[in-house]
Amino acid sequence: MKASGKPTVLLIEDTMSLARLYEQYLSTVDVDIRTVETGREGLDVINNDPPDLVLLDISLPDINGLDILRHINEEAIQTTVVVITANGSINVAVEAMRDGAYDFLVKPFNAERLRVTVKNGLERRALAVLVDQYKETARGAFDAFIGGSPAMQAVYKTIEAAAHSKATVFIEGESGTGKELCAVAVHRQSTRGKGPFIAINCGAIPRELMESEIFGHRKGSFTGAHEDRDGAASLADGGTLFLDEICELDLDLQTKLLRFIQTGTYQRVGDPIARKVDVRFVCATNRDAMKEVEQGRFREDLYYRLHVIPITMPPLRDRGGDVLEIARRFLVDYAQEEGRAFHSFDAHTAMILSSYSWPGNVRQLQNIIRNIVVLNDGEMVTPDMLPAPLSTVQPIPSQMPIAATVDKTVQDTPVQALPRSKNEIRELWEVEKETIENAIEICGGNIPQAAGYLGIAPSTIYRKRATWQSSDGETDAPLEQNQDAGLRSRASNG
Repeated sequence: MKASGKPTVLLIEDTMSLARLYEQYLSTVDVDIRTVETGREGLDVINNDPPDLVLLDISLPDINGLDILRHINEEAIQTTVVVITANGSINVAVEAMRDGAYDFLVKPFNAERLRVTVKNGLERRALAVLVDQYKETARGAFDAFIGGSPAMQAVYKTIEAAAHSKATVFIEGESGTGKELCAVAVHRQSTRGKGPFIAINCGAIPRELMESEIFGHRKGSFTGAHEDRDGAASLADGGTLFLDEICELDLDLQTKLLRFIQTGTYQRVGDPIARKVDVRFVCATNRDAMKEVEQGRFREDLYYRLHVIPITMPPLRDRGGDVLEIARRFLVDYAQEEGRAFHSFDAHTAMILSSYSWPGNVRQLQNIIRNIVVLNDGEMVTPDMLPAPLSTVQPIPSQMPIAATVDKTVQDTPVQALPRSKNEIRELWEVEKETIENAIEICGGNIPQAAGYLGIAPSTIYRKRATWQSSDGETDAPLEQNQDAGLRSRASNG
C-alpha cells in the first residue's frame, strides 16, 4: 500500500486497448493502478515494489505469464495474483491455481466481474497482512500455559503488563481454567520471580485455622499451638502471596486481611507485636465476586482493594484449537510417564474432543487424557478408548476447527485408489469436479464455505460449475458467455 493509503494494483497486459478498458473498469474502485506491457517490466515492479494485487495476462510477448506467477510463488513475494487468459481450458486454470494464483478471469469479462474479483483479492491480501501481523505477535505458549488462541493472547499480554507492578491482581474464571497457573506466571514474570510464591486455598482450610495459616501464631495462643509458627504472610516476604478462592474467606478475617493489604503489617495470633513485610497479593475466585459483594458475603472495600488488575481466564470451550494442542501435550507427557506409545489422536477422536463443551475445563481434559493412557495402549487414540461422558458425544462439524473438518472429510469420503494402468487414468478436470462437488455436499450446499476449505475463491467454483454444465450438454451457456457476450467482439479484436 502506497503513502496515499490506497491499495496498489499492477496490470500486466500487452494489448493496450484492453489495458485502457480495464483501467476504465477499475476507475470507480479506490486503488492506485500501474500498467506495464511486458513481463519483464512487470517483474521489475514486482521485485522492487510489490503491489497488493497483480492482474496478470498469461499470453505476453516476452515471458509466459505462468513463469511470472511461479517466480512470485518461489520467492514468496507478498502479493495476490489474478490471472487473465483468453484460453478458457480447465488445464490452464488448474495450473495457474496450483502455481499460487488467487483467481482467474477468462476473456472477455465485464466491468462488474473485474471489480468484484479485484475487491475480493484485495480483501484477501488485507486479511493476509493482518494474519502475518498476528503471527508475529501471537504466541503458542506462555510460561506454563499451552495454546495460542485469541482469548489466551489477551491473558498473556495482561500478565506481562501487570507482572512488573506491585498492584494486586484479581483472577476470575471457572474451576479448572488455570487460575493458579496464571498467578504463578504473574510471579515468575515479575521482579519477584526469584522470591517465594506462597499459595493458600481459602476454601480448603477450616475457618478457625485460617487466621493462623495466613498470619501465623504464638506458642500457647490456642489449643494445639505448641510452638511459634510463621504464617503465609511472613513466608511470602519479598515475593507473592496467592489467595485462591478468596470469596470463601470469613467476613471477620476479611477485615484483618484488608488492614494487612492497606498497611503491609500484620499480627500473629496471640502476639501483640506488629510485623511488616513486603508482599505482592494475587487473588483468585471461581465465583462472581461482585455478586458476592451485593449479597453481603464479601466486603466491598476489600473487593475494590483487591480488584486492581483483573484477569479473566477463558473457559476451554472458548479457546478453539487450544483444546487439541493441550490434549496432545498431555497425551505425550502421560504416555512417556506410563511407558505407553501414544502420540496422536485419529480424526474422529479429534473432532469429539473439539466438540465437547468441557465443563471441567483443562482439569477435566487432563484427567480424561490420563484415563485414556492408563487404561489403553497403542500409538493413536481412537473413539472406543474415550471414557464417559466423551464416549457418547456426537461431533458437530460446524464447531470443528478447519483442520478437524478436513480430517473428517478425508475419513468419511471413499478414497479412490491411484490409477495402476493407463485405462484407469481420469482427466484432471474430472478429479477436480469430483473434489469440488464433494466439498459442496459436505458443507451443506454452502459454496463460499466450501471454497474456503478448498482455498479458492467462490467465484472460481461458480465459473467451473457453469463450464461443467455446458460441457454436459445443458441448455444454459457458461456464466462467462452469458455475462460477457457484449464484450466478446471488442476483446477479440484487441
